[in-house]
Amino acid sequence: MTSTNPRRCLPARCLPALLLVLLPLAGCQDTGINSGVDTDIDNASAFACDLPATPLHSLPRTLTGGEPVPVDVEGVVAASFHGGMGGLFIQSRPDSEDDKANTPQGAFVALAPHGQRPRVGDWLRLRGVWTPAQDGRHGWRLESVQQWAKCGDSSAPKPVRLSQAPDDWAALEGMLVHIPGPLTVTGNDGLLRFGELRVSFDGRQLVPTQLAPPGDQAQQLAADKARRQLVVDDARNREYPDDFWQLPQPPGHRTPWRAGTVVHEVEGSIEYRHGAWRLQPTREIGRAEQAPRPPAPARDDDALLRVASFNLLNFFNGDGRGGGFPTARGAETPAALERQQRKLIAAMTALDADIIGLMELENDGQGGNSAVAELARKLSRPGDPWQPVIAGARIGSDAIAVGLVYRATRVRRIGPPRMLEGGPFDSASRVPLAQAFQRIPDSEPFTVVVNHFKSKGGCAEATGADRDQGDGQACFNHTRLDSAQRLNAWLQSMDNDGDGDGGSAQVLILGDLNAYAQEDPVRHLLDHGYADLLKPEDHAYVFRGQAGRLNHALASTNMAPRIRQAGVWHINADELPGFAYDGNARGGPDLYAADQWRSSDHDPIWVDLAW
Repeated sequence: MTSTNPRRCLPARCLPALLLVLLPLAGCQDTGINSGVDTDIDNASAFACDLPATPLHSLPRTLTGGEPVPVDVEGVVAASFHGGMGGLFIQSRPDSEDDKANTPQGAFVALAPHGQRPRVGDWLRLRGVWTPAQDGRHGWRLESVQQWAKCGDSSAPKPVRLSQAPDDWAALEGMLVHIPGPLTVTGNDGLLRFGELRVSFDGRQLVPTQLAPPGDQAQQLAADKARRQLVVDDARNREYPDDFWQLPQPPGHRTPWRAGTVVHEVEGSIEYRHGAWRLQPTREIGRAEQAPRPPAPARDDDALLRVASFNLLNFFNGDGRGGGFPTARGAETPAALERQQRKLIAAMTALDADIIGLMELENDGQGGNSAVAELARKLSRPGDPWQPVIAGARIGSDAIAVGLVYRATRVRRIGPPRMLEGGPFDSASRVPLAQAFQRIPDSEPFTVVVNHFKSKGGCAEATGADRDQGDGQACFNHTRLDSAQRLNAWLQSMDNDGDGDGGSAQVLILGDLNAYAQEDPVRHLLDHGYADLLKPEDHAYVFRGQAGRLNHALASTNMAPRIRQAGVWHINADELPGFAYDGNARGGPDLYAADQWRSSDHDPIWVDLAW
């Protein structure tokens, strides 16, 4: 599954306040400026600080069906972001607040950054249009300001102190808050592009269906997790900022800002924008405890065999001779391929596996110039050769396929590779690849099956039972379940050496099932005798600030006694995308290094076997 970040660069984001009209004044003089907006306010009517105004707490903030409303409001400037967001936040003065704890006392005001600018603590009167967000949800703001005036000075509003997540962020919309922390970074995919971090109260957040069955339980868990999550933004509307003023340390290899990093002392104004509740900071984050990068998993015993799975983030090598670029996916140039290859080889070498199941591999056969052959050559060292499993000219019809490479001094192949074709594997899920192996010098054979089921993306193309059922499993769950059912039936009739003795294989299922641990496809395999070798809290992927495991390691009942240990090496999912081989392809700093960090978007999984 490819990571997706919601696009923030809408016209309202990138071109703030270009259509606003403003003539700033000092004092309470009526400007008489008309923005051209059709309102019920008579522009010739009196505009003075001693006249009645609409209290901020009584402004409409309905979730749906709201209409723009012309209003006169008054408030104290709590935060000013003219240079970054084209506006400011105002809050009610203490003598004009209501006594309801769930009523927001603030608002964002879009003011074009021209002429005299209000400052924090200024008491203002403004005439404009109270306008709902484009998506019809939270996020009302005062736009098309025709007149404004400074009515006096006031003390800056005191921030609301939050030691835990509020019951409803809407009650704090437009208001200044202070969060002493700790807050845990749950997502960093927007940091380099938009200057934003997803954070949460009470530690890391796991995908609901990683922990709970799809349906009501997962939906209740999702609502609670959403309440505890917040985006700490950078109070700017630009992409790829040239600095990170809000961070105590800029992103780098010593301060990688991994998911799991903990921050303290965060302060700013709350607003709803681009589909999420955000804090627009008024000062630098006070302190950050960087999440450490984990060492490679140690092997307890040289007699063990290590089997791993690795999602390659679309490894395409062109024609295999330096040409054929750009490819359908993956690296666009030979130089980009070299960068990608260095990271992948660094990661797989440090993983110290004997067999590696591969996903998102170019489906270009197994000839000498193929992607899988090139990976095997790059992994090889003098006296330590790697070989690809040769399964045919192509494995299925998809542009990407699964594959296997193995250490020829440690294991040997037993019998031919086997593939499961037909049904969902014709056009949706990728064709599974199974191969029996035997440890050198001798051992009982076992079978490794590599899989890559249909992703949760492309929901607009889903039809019938594949449509999102609203139970937390997203779209194409029916196809993934069908894939799991066919896979199980196939394996039930499989032996280790292909001699026809069905059902005797010791099987290790690896790969990207594109389903979290409690979703139907995984549960089907568990219900039919396979054991999950990882812990419920183990994650290998992060999407929109929630961690989960789309990649799995499952063992058949007769394989389970062979399992010594298993785990996830967190080198990818928690890392900034900017560390990837193509991290700065569209902008931002170049954080590339020829190491394992962010060699893919999924973490590798490893399993140690003993005899």
